[in-house]
Amino acid sequence: MAVPKRKMSRANTRARRSQWKATAPTLVKSVENGRVSYRLPHQAELKTDAAGTPLFLEYKGRKVADA
Repeated sequence: MAVPKRKMSRANTRARRSQWKATAPTLVKSVENGRVSYRLPHQAELKTDAAGTPLFLEYKGRKVADA
């Protein structure tokens, strides 16, 4: 286990911690049956009928699984 040789100052600690930032996820806009939805890229999209009943999962235009 790493053990610091000297105490780190409050300013240095806060400067180091300020570099770590969370980023907002990249979302892909998709329109289906006139409804706009946002999803994560490179993931299967749930296809539904007009009533909202899930039909199947689609990825890159191909059916990959039943819902």
